[in-house]
Amino acid sequence: MAFLDKLKDFIYNQAKIQKRSEIMKTRVSRLETIVLLVGVLLACIPGLLWAQQYPTKPVNVIVTFAPGGTLDVSARILAAKAEKFLGQPMIISNVGGGGGSVALGQVAKKTPDGYTITACASTGIIRIPQLRAVPYEPTDFIPIMHYAAVQSGVVVKADSQFKTFKDLIEYARKNPGKVNYATSGAGSPMHMAMEFVADKEKIQWIHIPYAGGAPGLAAVLGGHVTAMSDSTEWLPHVKEGSLRLLVTHGERRMKSFPDVPTLRELGYDFINETVFMFAAPKGTPMAAINKLDDSLREGMDDPEFIKTIATIEFDVTYRNSTDTKKYLDDAYNRFGEMIKKLGIKKEQ
Repeated sequence: MAFLDKLKDFIYNQAKIQKRSEIMKTRVSRLETIVLLVGVLLACIPGLLWAQQYPTKPVNVIVTFAPGGTLDVSARILAAKAEKFLGQPMIISNVGGGGGSVALGQVAKKTPDGYTITACASTGIIRIPQLRAVPYEPTDFIPIMHYAAVQSGVVVKADSQFKTFKDLIEYARKNPGKVNYATSGAGSPMHMAMEFVADKEKIQWIHIPYAGGAPGLAAVLGGHVTAMSDSTEWLPHVKEGSLRLLVTHGERRMKSFPDVPTLRELGYDFINETVFMFAAPKGTPMAAINKLDDSLREGMDDPEFIKTIATIEFDVTYRNSTDTKKYLDDAYNRFGEMIKKLGIKKEQ
């Protein structure tokens, strides 16, 4: 009996020790979990504080075309209206050239802290890198939002012999290399539209790229080029009679020019689907992207911005950062298919 009593006491004591051990393990495990959670929270605090404070200084906005064009005018007015929601000034500067690729090459190398962004046309991000070597990739940018769909067309001087777009084509057919035309940059949809027509009609005309729409407009008004294929910088000059609009690149005719046909109506299956947008360098915190997106979206409701877009006959459109990324990815793939179809080789 004494032996059995001792055995029971031993088993009982061992059970108590085991239970205490399990309790200690549970407590240690809980303590470790608490320490881990505190560590995570401490690590997140700087980011949370940064997100709450951003922005604490002005945001620099690099416009990818020369001053005076439709991108410059629309981006400036939208940035000005977004400032009161952002809580800091948005300082505009212009870096033209290369259809926007010069400025985008600079922005891609900027510190991704939310304080340097770009106002650009989608062309520079999704089209130009497929046509020639540039110092960036489409993935080097995070879209912030887009705010307008571009209208564009082909104009000549009002006293030109060309009354219709077909007149211009027939002259180019009979006089290879004698027609030259301006655009705001190589690789733009307005450039591709002309090359699309040239390929279909088996004609030759000469492309003269400029740093933006405004200098291209000066060239056609001055008689230095035969025509201009670009966005609606030409609008007031067509309305007041110094330029003639021959064709437009949109899905439907422009409201102000119901008698001017689209390329599609003339048998050319091409549409300019460029959007004006804001983007930031890859790695920019999403807190900054979201704050900028929200502020710019609020600015779009301002009557002066709406009037500005209507004046240049663009369509006000909006996609947030995520949806703009999806749109750009889809457009990138479709454009890639088109340049393959046209047999265009990437310039090195």
